[in-house]
Amino acid sequence: MFEELIIAGYGGQGIMFCGTLLAHLAMEEGLNVTFFPSYGAEMRGGTANCRVVISREEIGSPMVKNPSSLIIFNKPSLIKFSGQLKEKGLLIINSSLVEEEIVKEGIEVIRVPVTQIAQKLGNDKVANMVALGVYIRQKGIVSLESAIKGLESILLLKDKEEKKNLIEINREALKSGFNY
Repeated sequence: MFEELIIAGYGGQGIMFCGTLLAHLAMEEGLNVTFFPSYGAEMRGGTANCRVVISREEIGSPMVKNPSSLIIFNKPSLIKFSGQLKEKGLLIINSSLVEEEIVKEGIEVIRVPVTQIAQKLGNDKVANMVALGVYIRQKGIVSLESAIKGLESILLLKDKEEKKNLIEINREALKSGFNY
C-alpha cells in the first residue's frame, strides 16, 4: 500500500489539522507516514495545503507530485491540483464551495457538501472532519472507530477546555462524512 494525498483549501478550513490527524491515525496503525504542510502568504483566508504519504514500506520523500487522492475544499485548489491526480485516483470535492464539474476520465470523483453538512451539525469549522470521514470510508486505511479514538486523543492533548468541548461535534462530523 502506497497512498499519496494532497488536502487543499483556504487557511482556516482545518486543512493542516485534517492532515495531521490522518498522519497520526496511520502511525497508530503501524504505517510509515510523512506530513508536509504548505501555507500561502496569508494564514487565515490564504491558500493552504498539506501532503500526506502513507505506506507499509519506507518513504523516500514527503513531496507529492502526482497524488493518488485529493481532498479539495475550494475552487483555487481544484484548479491548482486536479490536473496532477493519478489515473484511477480519488478526488473528494467540497461541493458547498466548488460548483465546477470535473470531466476527467479514469478518476473517481465524489462531490460532498462538506461545509453544508458541518453547518447542519452546528459549526462549519468541522467541514474538514466531514471530508476526512468520506476519505476514510473510501480508502479504508483506518477504521472509523480508530479515527474517532485518535481525534479524541489529539484534541485532549491540546489541553484547552474549548478543545475538549469540540470532541463531540468533531466525532459527529467524522461519522456524517463516513456515512454520506
